[in-house]
Amino acid sequence: MGATIRVVLDTSVLIAAARSRNGASFQLISMLPDPRFQICLSVGVYAEWQSVITRPEHMPPGVDEATAMGFVRYLASIAHLQEVDFLWRPFLRDADDDMVLECAVASGAKHIITHNTKDFRRAVEPGVTAITPGQFLSSMLKVK
Repeated sequence: MGATIRVVLDTSVLIAAARSRNGASFQLISMLPDPRFQICLSVGVYAEWQSVITRPEHMPPGVDEATAMGFVRYLASIAHLQEVDFLWRPFLRDADDDMVLECAVASGAKHIITHNTKDFRRAVEPGVTAITPGQFLSSMLKVK
């Protein structure tokens, strides 16, 4: 078995997983924890997850804020918490995306898993690849 791959999950993956049980985002989240990959998290990314996942428009029917926060806390409990001692801002067009990239670089993550890969095009410059959940599942984990 190879080394564990470090990844950072963009908030878009959490939202997609919460909205549908049929997609790659839900499959990816459902696999956690998995010895083949480890999610990395910074305080800034965690704060964004909390802020976005608890918005009423992002919560599935019948899910309240406490349940959504429990989901985010669970993910944080199994993640590698990474301190970020440097800032890359401004590097990408969106400061929230910069925060995700900073976590990836600081933690040595190979990938940012996102539905918005075009927002992370410049991530390759510091050595990080932005890929979709489906791409990660099929290419990195050989799951079909």
